Amino acid sequence: MKRGFYTIMSAQFFSSLADQALFVAAVELLRIAGAPEWQRAALVPIFAVFYVGLAPLVGAFADALPKGRVMFISNAIKVAGCLMMLFGGHPLMAYAVVGLGAAAYSPAKYGILTELLPASQLVKANGWIEGLTIASIILGIVLGGQLIGPAVSQHLLAFNFPFFDFGIDTAPEAAILVLILVYMLAAWFNTRIPHTGVEMRPLRADPQRGLVPSLLQLLPDFWTCNARLWRDRLGQISLATTTLFWGASGNLKYIVLPWAALALGYDTTRASALTGVLAVGTAVGAVVASVYMRLDIATRVIPLGIAMGVLVMGMNFVDSVWIAIPFLMLLGGLGGFVVVPMNALLQHRGHNLMGAGRSIAVQNFNEQACILLLGAFYVLCTWAGLTAFGAITAFGGVVAAFMVLIWWWHRRNLRMHAEEVEHLLHIARSDKHH
Repeated sequence: MKRGFYTIMSAQFFSSLADQALFVAAVELLRIAGAPEWQRAALVPIFAVFYVGLAPLVGAFADALPKGRVMFISNAIKVAGCLMMLFGGHPLMAYAVVGLGAAAYSPAKYGILTELLPASQLVKANGWIEGLTIASIILGIVLGGQLIGPAVSQHLLAFNFPFFDFGIDTAPEAAILVLILVYMLAAWFNTRIPHTGVEMRPLRADPQRGLVPSLLQLLPDFWTCNARLWRDRLGQISLATTTLFWGASGNLKYIVLPWAALALGYDTTRASALTGVLAVGTAVGAVVASVYMRLDIATRVIPLGIAMGVLVMGMNFVDSVWIAIPFLMLLGGLGGFVVVPMNALLQHRGHNLMGAGRSIAVQNFNEQACILLLGAFYVLCTWAGLTAFGAITAFGGVVAAFMVLIWWWHRRNLRMHAEEVEHLLHIARSDKHH
């Protein structure tokens, strides 16, 4: 791998680490404020709002500037969201602003891989960056749980800055202040990312109409790119699979918290460690997939996605931590093994069809829309009075059913469009040698 790849991984690690720790701190901030359960569950879909709403713009933004600079700006937006949370903003609204930073960050993070590396290294690079991202999720969730726990928070709250009172009175607020420093470290790594030499596509304002109408002209281009990827016989399957995976896993990081409280009697600090276990399994599955899978056989992992949905429903039968740990490892491992080859295949098709930044923006739009919809579905279940067990059953059933539909869709493509699919697979096999 090129040297710049490791700088990108370092920047991604610390930014993602802070994202995950901030989620735990925000959950605890709402809990101690007496917010209802549905507001805590709403943290996941609220994070996705700007991903969905600004998807037509962030891809073009990522292609208009050097991607290291885009990532720096994105981390600055995340810091602004943290400051809102500290100084009186509603945690849901502040967390949505952090989601805005993440929405701008993602097309640059993944798009730079296709600029920096040849197609032959994309699966391996995705394995490493997904594995590292998941490692940061593990450590971030554990970090967040420890920062709000009494062992660490009492020391943070006892520390006094000379000449200035930040008004930090609770453990979650102290945790957020620490996480601002982590975002700043990620931003420093962003400044060290090399320019790849790829030509930028600047956002230009129409002299007669101004910048905003010019930006609105990006909407037809975005929807054209979206439709192009959904029409592609391999792009549509990889997009559908990764969309459903991230929709499920994005919500599982919260679902594990009330499940652990109900099934095991855990508080937020201990429950967050179990979310880390789920992420460990995903990391292992991602690394294994990066070693054994190739672009041209990526679609063989689809049945494992069905098993993942069934296993989510199986959480209801777990009542011991000694069963919960290997169970969550297996659940995460299946997800990691599914998402890495399918994500690489999606990047490959998107890069060939429309360019890196725009294809990642399309991917983010669909994946975050799925997080938003599945999160809204789970929030609705809890708002309607279902227990965590009932909501998990409904959630897992929906995931399994949609994965069955995706499997049927791919098998139909193989029967009815065999020549086209084989041509696209041939391109994938050829590109891996370049």
